[in-house]
Amino acid sequence: MREQRSGHGARRVRRSSAAVATVLVLLSAQACASKSDVTIDVLMVDNPQMVELQQLTATEFTPRTGIKVNFTVLPENRLRDEVDREFTAQAGKYDVASVSNFETPIYAGRHQLKALDSYTKDDSTFDVKDLIAPIADSLRGPDGRLYAAPFYGESSILMYRTDVLGNLGIRLPATPTWQQVSDAAEAVEHAKNGMHGICLRGQPGWGNMIAPLTTMINTFGGTWFDAGWNVRTDAPEFREAVRFYLDLLHKAGEDVPERSGYQECATAIEQGKVAMWYDSTAGAAQLEAPTSAVRSRIGYLSAPVLKTSTAGWLYTWAWGMEESTDHPDEAWKFMSWASGRDYQRLAGKVVGQAKAPAGTRYSTYNDPEYLADAGAFAMPTFLSITSVDPRKAGLQPRPTAGIQFVAVPEFRQLGTQASQALAGVLEGKTKLDDALADIRGMAEKVAAQYRKK
Repeated sequence: MREQRSGHGARRVRRSSAAVATVLVLLSAQACASKSDVTIDVLMVDNPQMVELQQLTATEFTPRTGIKVNFTVLPENRLRDEVDREFTAQAGKYDVASVSNFETPIYAGRHQLKALDSYTKDDSTFDVKDLIAPIADSLRGPDGRLYAAPFYGESSILMYRTDVLGNLGIRLPATPTWQQVSDAAEAVEHAKNGMHGICLRGQPGWGNMIAPLTTMINTFGGTWFDAGWNVRTDAPEFREAVRFYLDLLHKAGEDVPERSGYQECATAIEQGKVAMWYDSTAGAAQLEAPTSAVRSRIGYLSAPVLKTSTAGWLYTWAWGMEESTDHPDEAWKFMSWASGRDYQRLAGKVVGQAKAPAGTRYSTYNDPEYLADAGAFAMPTFLSITSVDPRKAGLQPRPTAGIQFVAVPEFRQLGTQASQALAGVLEGKTKLDDALADIRGMAEKVAAQYRKK
């Protein structure tokens, strides 16, 4: 009897153990299936840093999380149009999209992006407190909550050939004035060494010519609109800044300035065609690359000023979660990873620390590995980004946040059309007074919409 009871008990234990094992196997299979079956769709801007992101997502993120990522990659202008259509429709086509600090407050105000505070507060990997304050502030909505996770950030600086200016006996302060920059550019031009004084974006586009020009307008004391949406493009300060910008290009700028954008200027200074370049801090990594012909011959100064103490712009590409996503948790895991502290170190091992996405976190500028590789421009970049305030871009209150843009959807068209009018001045087809009169009419149409509101 004892042996029989023992036999029955053993069979019960074996059956129970087998049942538990079966349940565990099923649960494990279900867990694996749920991971491997989850695919999120990410709409991403086409820039060089995204190539590494796609590769590292496949080799690092998906194996660790089981979340597959389907990327749609588009050039900047096409991406903005696609994001506009998708976020307006809220069709759920994408879970995550590349958004900048221009669009983020707009989409947040329309309830088209998910607020991220509930995710960031307990995510030590993301570490929201490590985000550089101006970058984080530029990605907040009208309610003050964070609506996008920054991938990389930039401001603007003056890059110059130390050897060329040194040979001419020119020494610029850490924060030069625009008049000092203009004088230095003309000195290079008069030296007749086959090199122009400066390269500035003259190519039409709200993100081309208008970006650096608006920083000049700010520091000259001008603005596109005042806080009451009154148009100020005909104010003396606005007019003076525009005239100064165009005159500088005429006197000491690159050949055919209306065809020069970011990459054209980068190429010009790297090939020894210009001595100075005022543009994005991101350009420094290209100039200091191991293959660059001007590596270690470039100096980096704060954005030139006139009436303000700082004048750099502020820009960031970030990850925004579409409100209609069906996979918010998986979307956040991707966003947190792709903008977290460790991603830059990971990318740096692939492409070199100086070329990895930066400009978003305080910890980056305390990282010995990053500083060893990007030391030539790391601190000027950090100081430029941390010294600006997107809500206080000039001498007077503005109707929206933003330094090199006015954060309303209509500014894309306004800025582009205004730059086309000014390109006509560069080409000698239009008089400045006529171009400014046209710009005034364009700006008034935008302002009228918001004064009514």
